[in-house]
Amino acid sequence: MEEDPDDYRILKLRAEILELGSAIRQLQREGLDDATAQLLISRKRAQLEQLAKATLAASCLNITDIRRS
Repeated sequence: MEEDPDDYRILKLRAEILELGSAIRQLQREGLDDATAQLLISRKRAQLEQLAKATLAASCLNITDIRRS
């Protein structure tokens, strides 16, 4: 079965967000500045949200197309 590229991108973004969260916690424990990591995790979350919405919209279109045929 073939993987959907968007599903792969969603999984990859989730993994990156988890890694960034871990890095942020480590930086905070060590008393270091985590602003860059916080900004990056915010951007990754926004990308994930946008991709999830686009995937859902495409899925809804596919269902509508199937119903019409």
